[in-house]
Amino acid sequence: MAGEPQADCLFCKIVAGEVPATVVRETETTIAFRDINPQAPTHVLVVPKAHYPDAASLAAAEPTVAADILREAAQVAADDKVDATGFRIVFNTGSGAGQTVFHTHCHVLGGRGFNWPPG
Repeated sequence: MAGEPQADCLFCKIVAGEVPATVVRETETTIAFRDINPQAPTHVLVVPKAHYPDAASLAAAEPTVAADILREAAQVAADDKVDATGFRIVFNTGSGAGQTVFHTHCHVLGGRGFNWPPG
């Protein structure tokens, strides 16, 4: 069921404290942790504590939590001091877009230049 923890979800296990992560921020509705395979000097994932498979389903069910993710992404960038030089927030939705963990999450990337369009 949407919103409920899933036993086979890596990010649900991180939220529950069952899998270790380098947590940089946590709120009532979100948790932010460093990516284990960083693609930039700053590469942090911000996830809702409730399980939704992708950003679209989260936005439809809990728009305030979707907004919380964006607010926390901006705070991560400020904490890592990449807000002034620029940062990217990426939501991959579906395997064709590169989503590999089907629990809503955004990538906060910064600390280097980025090209457009992305690879």
